[in-house]
Amino acid sequence: MLVTVYCVQRDLSELTFSLQVRPDFELRNFRVLCELESGIPADEIQIFYMERLLTNDHSSLGSYGLKDGDVVVLLQKESVGPRSLGRSSSLHLADLTGMAMPGTSNPRRRRQQQQRAHSSRQSRGLDSGEMTSAQGLGSPALIRSMLLSNPQELSLLKVRNPPLAEALLSGNLETFSQVLRDQQRESALREQERLHLYCADPCDLEAQAKIEEEIRQQNIEENMNIAIEVAPESFGQVAMLYINCKVNGHPLKAFVDSGAQMTIMSQACAERCNIIRLVDRRWAGVAKGVGTQRIMGRVHLAQIQIEGDFLQCSFSILEEQPMDMLLGLDVLRRHQCCIDLKNNVLVIGTTGTQTHFLPEGELPLCAKLISGTGQEECSAQDGRHY
Repeated sequence: MLVTVYCVQRDLSELTFSLQVRPDFELRNFRVLCELESGIPADEIQIFYMERLLTNDHSSLGSYGLKDGDVVVLLQKESVGPRSLGRSSSLHLADLTGMAMPGTSNPRRRRQQQQRAHSSRQSRGLDSGEMTSAQGLGSPALIRSMLLSNPQELSLLKVRNPPLAEALLSGNLETFSQVLRDQQRESALREQERLHLYCADPCDLEAQAKIEEEIRQQNIEENMNIAIEVAPESFGQVAMLYINCKVNGHPLKAFVDSGAQMTIMSQACAERCNIIRLVDRRWAGVAKGVGTQRIMGRVHLAQIQIEGDFLQCSFSILEEQPMDMLLGLDVLRRHQCCIDLKNNVLVIGTTGTQTHFLPEGELPLCAKLISGTGQEECSAQDGRHY
């Protein structure tokens, strides 16, 4: 029968391998095979099956109920027991993110699994709050100073562990220590639960569902780790496309949005540009995009100056629009505009005039707000339908 062994070593590294044994194989001989595969001395090996420690070395594996395809947990003696389980909650029993699927056992596969587990713990240790005293990182003050002195780790922490990053940047050591301890305690409980799951009855549907969810989360974590390595720019915010223009002689920063049906202007901006008097309230309605806003009416004809060109345009006036003006698809199509992202310009097709998109430092305030507060509101009320 094929038995899969999930091994947790003293340094909390993990290894998975499979052994082909007979049901009448004695436990002491099974320990010897595990020693050959894991490198852990046989007298330091503890074997768990179905959350039960196997102690009688002269009993056969079959007598303990092991069957083909079962999984047992191998723990090195000093990593378990009352002393270990009574330690600070910052000591987690195992990190299962490096666990591989059961397969044939060979030294090359073992080395690859150990390398993946080690690199996974290095990339996730600080970000998930899983600090261990074995790594010499037990002091919250030391952890805090290390993170603050390393901009790269700090930026990763903001992406992968926002609560801990927020506590770190608050400048309050006590707050940071409390959040860190809470996350370490939760991490230790999760690790113990994981070990219980892998020792559970394979026929327990609830346990198998939890294991499936754990594997899914591991795949998500691995996918994010790869994305951070090969495409870190995907975790940054993209600056929206704004241009300088003038309406009725008043300078404005207009948001270029090819996904909006119509060109809109805020009521406050219309008052500043002195065109509020031209609003036709018969065109009142509701603008629907990601959110909704009330349309006061429409200015049927006004001029927009872009560089040296004067373009004819109509505006829908919104009551509580945070951005001044949005150039929608109606104007872009009418004047055959081309959004050239390679050269970072907007090309007016009817005249050939080019105007550069504004750099991030010159964007209006509503475009600089973080997602979920201001920027989401700005882009939500873009008048895609009415």
